[in-house]
Amino acid sequence: MRRPLTLKDHHHEQRIFSVRLVVAVFLVLLLTLILVSRMIWLQVIQHSRYTTLSDNNRVQTLAVSPPRGLITDRDGVILAENRPDFSLELIIEQAGELDQLIGELGKLIELDEGDLERFQKRRLTARRPWEPVPLRGRLSEEEIARLVVNQHRLPGIRISADPIRHYPHGILFSHVLGYVNRINAQDLEAMTLDEQRDYAGTHFYGRSGIERFYEDQLHGQVGYRQVETNARGRILRVLEEQPPVPGEDLRLRLSMRVQKAAYDALGERRGAVVAIDPRDGSVLAFVSRPGFDPNLFVTGISYKDYSAYQSDPDNPLFNRALQGRYPPGSTIKPMLGIAGLDAGVTNWQRTISDPGYYQLENDPHRYRDWKRWGHGRVDLHKAVVQSCDTYFYDMGFKLGIARMHEYMSQFSLGEPTGIDLYNESSGIMPSKQWKRAYRNRPWFHGDTINASIGQGFVLTTPLQLATATAITASHGKKVVPSIAGEKQSVERTGITLNDESNWEKMTDAMVAVTGPRGTARVMAVDAQYAIAAKSGTAQVFSVGQDETYNEDELAERMLDHALMVSFGPAEQPAIAVGVLVENGRHGGSTAGPVARQVMDAWLLNENGELEVPPVFEEHPAPPAEVSP
Repeated sequence: MRRPLTLKDHHHEQRIFSVRLVVAVFLVLLLTLILVSRMIWLQVIQHSRYTTLSDNNRVQTLAVSPPRGLITDRDGVILAENRPDFSLELIIEQAGELDQLIGELGKLIELDEGDLERFQKRRLTARRPWEPVPLRGRLSEEEIARLVVNQHRLPGIRISADPIRHYPHGILFSHVLGYVNRINAQDLEAMTLDEQRDYAGTHFYGRSGIERFYEDQLHGQVGYRQVETNARGRILRVLEEQPPVPGEDLRLRLSMRVQKAAYDALGERRGAVVAIDPRDGSVLAFVSRPGFDPNLFVTGISYKDYSAYQSDPDNPLFNRALQGRYPPGSTIKPMLGIAGLDAGVTNWQRTISDPGYYQLENDPHRYRDWKRWGHGRVDLHKAVVQSCDTYFYDMGFKLGIARMHEYMSQFSLGEPTGIDLYNESSGIMPSKQWKRAYRNRPWFHGDTINASIGQGFVLTTPLQLATATAITASHGKKVVPSIAGEKQSVERTGITLNDESNWEKMTDAMVAVTGPRGTARVMAVDAQYAIAAKSGTAQVFSVGQDETYNEDELAERMLDHALMVSFGPAEQPAIAVGVLVENGRHGGSTAGPVARQVMDAWLLNENGELEVPPVFEEHPAPPAEVSP
């Protein structure tokens, strides 16, 4: 049976098509409206915002670090400069298998654990995969040659040359110049926002010594470079550049020849030497030995080298001149003599009988003189020349610790000197209040007697001894030691005596110390000028009442320290020196020749003749033009 034929309903289909068309047109119009609205929102309403974002994506401002200022000695000898350092860098996105590449590099150049650890830290902080990450610095010419020859099979490596700090004299100025090294995250966190902007793009920061104290002057001002980048941040071209302002060059008051003389004079012994021009406070030499190589710290010292320094029993990283605290021994007797004279407890005519010891009334304890059988009848002049302990025991007891503390502080003993270096030790010039505060015990007469010969609780630094000697040489004038061209100031006035002639008389006594009967006669042999000096010997440990000090039976590090303070020429002093030789036994024979070599280096010309250099000029005049 056939089905009936059904004819198309064209009108119905037309209506369906019309509805669909209307819906489609509506949707198209709606989407167009949305797109136009969004375009208006982006292009008109939010135009300023997205223009800024677009420019930031296209144009970036990069910081350009300034060259660090040079450091020279007083005569223009370069002590710290900037040199190109060749380093190996890896571009991560080009390196392929990173561990394999590092393994291949390790076959060509030495890579220690420190290099690899620093590389991993820098790699994690790198912002873009095409930025080079340093792997190893201080490449030698041989290492560079090996890398260049094999570069075709080492994808992603790059050898760059960047200026870094270099100390051409290495260990010689290590403790006074200090060093710079890389800025780390802790440094940035400690800085204010302004300081962070000042150090944008800067890699190095002064860590110690002069580099740290004068960081603001040496650093300079950061420059900026506007560059156009593509979508991935690669630099396409430089649009604008503001060059950095180099750091200021720093001319020190130090003398290269005096510094070298001091370092060489110590030899292989542990110790410190500080030399000061008493006329203006210029520090001529500042040596702590042993020292360290500051160049090792600039780009990051290796674990091997740092461990070697840390484990060295001689402690080369310790600044003995600035922070070492030692009993000054007899070196402070001239200053104590001045105090006793001014306080009226002694005079140049007063004498005592020295049997070789001193006793307090109703006290069986004997305070022994270094000369077991005594010095006989002794006045102040002889007491200084022969370093009679008994005379100073008696005078110190009469003076009392309160007045002793007051006078010695004026000589900068037990007080910061004001030198332009951080972390200076103040030493100890004790008082009753000090002992109560730090030892929680009362002051005893025996403490005063020990202090009167620079022992007991008294501790000073070699810098303080040199400063006190400079003050003595200048007859009480305030002397503030200064290493760089800018003088420092401290709240300390000069010393005015009731009888100013005592300065000259004490100088005469110190000159006699280097005479035939003096304890420092060895240092003045064949001298071209008069030398005023005072030797000292400081005990490392206390000897019991009934014990005998026998240096032949002691270990080397238990022997007495040797000290010497001196100035010259005695009539018109131009240099004052403080010398410490650890475990050097005798001040006159060990420390004395060291002081003499330092003084000769400053006062004698190339022909060995006396020629006193002029006072330091902060802005020396240019040399005069010679007429043809």
